[in-house]
Amino acid sequence: MTAPPVGGTLESALYAEDLDAAEAFYAGVLGLPVIARQAGRHVFFAAGESVLLVFDPRATAAGAPQGARLPVPGHGARGSGHYCFKVTPDQLDAWRRHLEASGIAIEADFEWPGGPRSIYVRDPAGNSVEFAPASLWF
Repeated sequence: MTAPPVGGTLESALYAEDLDAAEAFYAGVLGLPVIARQAGRHVFFAAGESVLLVFDPRATAAGAPQGARLPVPGHGARGSGHYCFKVTPDQLDAWRRHLEASGIAIEADFEWPGGPRSIYVRDPAGNSVEFAPASLWF
């Protein structure tokens, strides 16, 4: 049996115990709109045509409380995760300048074999955050 098609990534999750610091980084520095937040549990951001979910892993590991309206299974991760923002090649220099002006250290800035360039930084929780063009893969 052939699998039905997948249309892309709708949402992806990172984990951070300090949600205020995560919001300051993703909304304050990166300019992502906050679309939902629940104190002590999560903050969600619009990222183009997808959503970046940032959860406090201590709150999501056990899943939804007994009798919750939405029975979301437990989930979480240990250690730093990774998220890559899709940007156009001509936006990379502007992103680098913006990140540096915001006091965000550039961890790496290089060209992959074949030409696409990536910029890497860390969010306050230590997650690896990349900025790269779609030509990195497609």
